[in-house]
Amino acid sequence: MNALIPVTIVTGFLGSGKTTLLSSLIKARQDRRLALLINEFGEVSIDGALMRDCADGNEHIRIHDFPHGLIAYSDDNFFVPAMQAIVERRAQVDHVLIETSGLALPTAVMELLQTPELAEDFILDATLAVVDTPLLLANEFDGNQAASSPQSAVAALFEQQLEYADVVVLNKIDALDEDDLLLAETRVRERAPNVRFLELAYQAKLDTRLALGLRLHQPALTAHSHRFTPVATMPGDNARLLGNHGIVDGHAHSGLASHSHGLATHKHFHEQDPGWLSFVLRSQEPQQPEALKTALAETAKSEPVLRIKGFILTANPEDAMLVQGVRARMIISRYAEKKSAPASEIVFIGYHLNRNKVAALLSQMTATQWK
Repeated sequence: MNALIPVTIVTGFLGSGKTTLLSSLIKARQDRRLALLINEFGEVSIDGALMRDCADGNEHIRIHDFPHGLIAYSDDNFFVPAMQAIVERRAQVDHVLIETSGLALPTAVMELLQTPELAEDFILDATLAVVDTPLLLANEFDGNQAASSPQSAVAALFEQQLEYADVVVLNKIDALDEDDLLLAETRVRERAPNVRFLELAYQAKLDTRLALGLRLHQPALTAHSHRFTPVATMPGDNARLLGNHGIVDGHAHSGLASHSHGLATHKHFHEQDPGWLSFVLRSQEPQQPEALKTALAETAKSEPVLRIKGFILTANPEDAMLVQGVRARMIISRYAEKKSAPASEIVFIGYHLNRNKVAALLSQMTATQWK
């Protein structure tokens, strides 16, 4: 019998930094041969393009795009065939990484991994939930609004993503102090007390030993399994983070029975809320990056836009620019891996978005046509 291929699921809400974290894992993969399944909620695969540039043509890193909807959900007919294709070349694959859409739960993938079509070839290694820590601290994931509001929808999805995670990765933490990190841990534990480990990703980097090969869902383990170290789950008032977090890494190796996520645990997984919308706006006219940045930020303040990403056309054909936005926090940066795009193409994701209104606002504020 062939050894089962381990699968790591990377989940997290829109803009949490999943793609950047995965890129760092690719660079630090050592000799692991990886297959990556990248799921985006939209018609254009921006994240897949970024991941391919990171892989730089390495034959030991294979990337599969899943745009248009949510991977492994009921209307997805591509996930199982893609996984079976990986089985056909299993001699060239050591590990599978699946990045879910920011609007999906990991449970859909977890369910299908336990079906007869896949269970004889794959085993879930761990589920990682990546968190935008500054937004968590800014109460952006609190759901004390009306049930139909964007904030309530965001909070519900965020909490479910945490609930089904084995490991929560606090991301975007470089400007935070120890008190901020302790508060972030408290808020995660309040929402998901059964999370196994919390890890810190400085500069969106995570040690591969904390992400791959955790074996948290093996049916029986003796020599290599995981448990919490004998440290209090929640630090006391006078506690401080360890100067060297790697001493603990949130876990230790010892004998422990398998993790309890079974098929019955995940009967009721999230189905796509029709309020979540994604569309692409394009412009054939060169853009001024600073003017566009301001326009995008103002648009996100006036409309329920939660995620913005894409490439833009500039006046300099050698000057590639990448747009990344989370709510009104906008970054436009040079992107060395490619020349300027033939046209500007930006993906917008939000709750009950009005495409025509967003296009009109952007056209007015940039003095260029977006459609």
